Amino acid sequence: MSSRQIVLDTETTGLEVDEGHNIIEIGCVEMERRKLTGNHYHQYIRPNREVDAEAMDVHGITNEFLADKPSFADVAAEFLEFVRGAELIIHNAAFDVGFLDKELERNGFSERIADICKVTDSVKLARRKHPGSKVNLDALCRRYEIDNSHRELHGALLDSEILAEVYLALTGGQTMLQLGQGDSDDEGGAEKLRRVADALDLPVPQAAGEDLAAHEVFLDLLDKKAGGQCLWRNQLSNEQAG
Repeated sequence: MSSRQIVLDTETTGLEVDEGHNIIEIGCVEMERRKLTGNHYHQYIRPNREVDAEAMDVHGITNEFLADKPSFADVAAEFLEFVRGAELIIHNAAFDVGFLDKELERNGFSERIADICKVTDSVKLARRKHPGSKVNLDALCRRYEIDNSHRELHGALLDSEILAEVYLALTGGQTMLQLGQGDSDDEGGAEKLRRVADALDLPVPQAAGEDLAAHEVFLDLLDKKAGGQCLWRNQLSNEQAG
C-alpha cells in the first residue's frame, strides 16, 4: 500500500449534491510516511450556480470572487493526477467524495474517487476512538490541544492543514505523548495529550558486542528461573527454526 496520504477538504455552493450544488474550492495537503511534505493542491472553482447564502456564511466565498475562476472541467485532470494512488484522509468523507464524484460525472470523466484512491473517513476514526463525544473539527482540536484560533471561517486548504494535525494525533503512534491519567475536559472526559513533533528525526542506537553479551547472560538467568520456558528465548528459537 502506498505510504502517500493526502488530507482533503472541499467547500461547496450548498449542502445537497442531489440539488445540483457545486464544488467551489478544493484544498489538499500531502503526507509521506506520516510527515507533511510541503506539497499541496489548492484551487477555487467557478460553479454553475450561485452560492447559497447559508453556505457563504460558513466559508465566506462570494459569487463575485468566483466569477473569474476556472471551471471544474478545467482543473479536473490536474486534480486527479495529484491524488491518484494516494490514501485520502477526509472528515465526513461521504460528503466530499459524493460531490467530487458528481462533478466528475457531470464533466464526462469515467473515473471515480474510489477507483484511484483509498478513502479514510476521519469522522469514523474519531467516533470509534471517542464514542459519544463530539467529533467535529473544532471539538477534536480542543481535545488534542491543536491551535485553530486562526480559523474564523471554513476554508478547504486551511481545514486540510488542521485536519492533518488532528489525524496524526487521532491515530497516535509517535505523534502523541500522554501526560496525565483521568484528566477530563468538557468533551466527555478526554485525556490531556500533547503532540510530539512528527518530523523529529530521533537517533536509533544499535546494541554493541558487550551489550549483546550482557543481554544473553540476562536471558540465561530468566530462562533458568522460568524452568526453560522463557518466552523470548522460545520465540527466538522458533524464528530461527522458521
